[in-house]
Amino acid sequence: MEVIDEGERRRGRWWARVGGWPGAVEVVAAALFVGSVIFAGAALQPYLTDRVEAASRLDVARTAAAAVTTLWTYTPDTIDTLADRTGDYLTSDFGSQYRKFVESVVLPNRRAQITTNTEVVGVAVESLNGPHAVALVFTNTTATSPLSQNVPSLKYVAYRLEMTRQGSQWQVNNMATVSFIDLTPQL
Repeated sequence: MEVIDEGERRRGRWWARVGGWPGAVEVVAAALFVGSVIFAGAALQPYLTDRVEAASRLDVARTAAAAVTTLWTYTPDTIDTLADRTGDYLTSDFGSQYRKFVESVVLPNRRAQITTNTEVVGVAVESLNGPHAVALVFTNTTATSPLSQNVPSLKYVAYRLEMTRQGSQWQVNNMATVSFIDLTPQL
């Protein structure tokens, strides 16, 4: 008569519960699957974080370009509505400052029949920290007026925009000129 100790009996019950070799293979395969899912999740997390940051930077750049174009493009007929058109791009404080500036230049620009067109030629996101961002916007701005015989003035201007996310939308809360080159022909 063969004597089976308690350890062998337990192993035998476990072996019977998993179903022998096919069951043991299934347990090992399940453990490998769970391990690979955990590894994939750990490897995927930095990739997804980078994708979210890249999408945020792209959103900041697009908003900064649209804001600068809207802020500095107008005709004598549309300069009255300039402050209203920029409302979506500016925080309330900066919007108030810009509105005061526009009110001071409406009458002289309308009298001189100045038409200004700003084209964004480059945008860079300097920093992105949560709901705060800084963008650099590089522009070519042309202005014409019958007073200058419609000879266009040409200015290369770079702006530094400090931006804040309000809900899902980025808005400019400060703007400074960082470079200015006037290439207007002298008559």
